[in-house]
Parts: sequence; structure tokens; C-alpha cells
Amino acid sequence: MLTRKQHELLMFIHERIKETGVSPSFDEMKEALDLASKSGIHRLITALEERGFIRRLAHRARALEVLKLPDQATAGAPRGVAGFRPDVIEGGGRSRPEPVAEAANDVRDLPLLGKIAAGTPIAAIQHERDRLPVPEAMLGAGEHYVLEIEGDSMIEAGILDGDMVVIKRVDNAVSGEIVVALVEGEEATLKRLRRKGQSIALEPANRAYETRIFGPDQVEVQGKLVGLIRRYH
Repeated sequence: MLTRKQHELLMFIHERIKETGVSPSFDEMKEALDLASKSGIHRLITALEERGFIRRLAHRARALEVLKLPDQATAGAPRGVAGFRPDVIEGGGRSRPEPVAEAANDVRDLPLLGKIAAGTPIAAIQHERDRLPVPEAMLGAGEHYVLEIEGDSMIEAGILDGDMVVIKRVDNAVSGEIVVALVEGEEATLKRLRRKGQSIALEPANRAYETRIFGPDQVEVQGKLVGLIRRYH
């Protein structure tokens, strides 16, 4: 699922290439989306590239290729509801994950809230999809939930597309911890958090993706990674 701005930019690029054969400039994209700076366009393009909607063509100026378009139904999907927002999307084409078999020791049933991008932030539809039994030894005190990973930007940390991550709900994190980070109040992603002076860096664990830097008021920690569940097919 794309955010409204991501969808607007993708369709603008698609229509411009269809009309002229050339992708629009950053200035044209900034004006079309009524954004204050080119940095916002850069973030949107990075998001679309990580989700597989567009590709930058090497060694060519203004060279973007649209690889796919979102379903029309996806573009009009409802936004999240009020309350605690881990900012996730419910899985679409893939089948619902099977419950993990209960271990012999004590377990706790945790809500599986849906998918979160480990590639780029994705818009939120809060929805409890299922419940999974998780060993108490993995958890400790506090409130926890489970998210399904979508994307590959954390693969060098051993977090793969389709993995289930166990998240402890917290609102702060130590530099270096992997967190669910709410970006600019509307999107969330799983990244390693680094504090650099007054700035916050959200760092991928895949050299194909770039670290993104935000001001302290642009990022809200919604939980930190405490465990991982992987199913083998």
C-alpha cells in the first residue's frame, strides 16, 4: 500500500513518461505535489524504488522507469484508526500465516497486527489479523505485539521478508536498537535507530538502501525488536 503522496507522485511520473517519453525533473515533481523542498521528493522516490514501483536508470539524467502501478482499490484504502498505532498494513495476496506450534514452556498469545515494511515506511491500517503463541522467555514484562516483515532492507541483520518480528511497546530507544519508528506522524518502518546530535538516523541493514536522517520531532519510537519467528516452507 502506498501513501497518498507516494501514489500521487507515481501517477504523475507515469503520466509524464506516457506523454513525453521522459520522466519529470525534481522541480516539476515538487511543484506538482506542492512540496516545499526537493528532499521530500527524494524521500518519496526512494520509497517507491524500495517498494518496487519505479527504478532509477544508471548514468542517465532524469531517468526513472515505472515498473508497476498500484491497484486502484489500494489507492483509496482507509487510514488508520485512533489509539495505539504500530502503523502496519494487513497482508493482501499472501495467505494468513499459520499459528506457531506451542512450545512446552509457558507461552503468551500476542496480536499479529499485519505487515510492516523493512524497506520503506508504509501507510497504516491497524487491524489484528491473528494471534500467535510466543514463548514467555522471549518476552519479559511489558506489552508486546507481532508484525510480519515486508521488504529486504534489514537482511544483513538477519531479518528477512516474511519473518515475524516480536516488538515490545516502548516510546524511547537506545542508539543502535532496532525499532518500529513512526516517521512524520503517518508512516512506520523497522530500522536501526542512531542518534547523531539532535538528529535521528534510521539505518537499514542492506547496503543497497540509504540511511535517512530526521529531526527529533519527526520520528516517534513505537516499539523495539525483542525477538524473531521464522517459518520454513
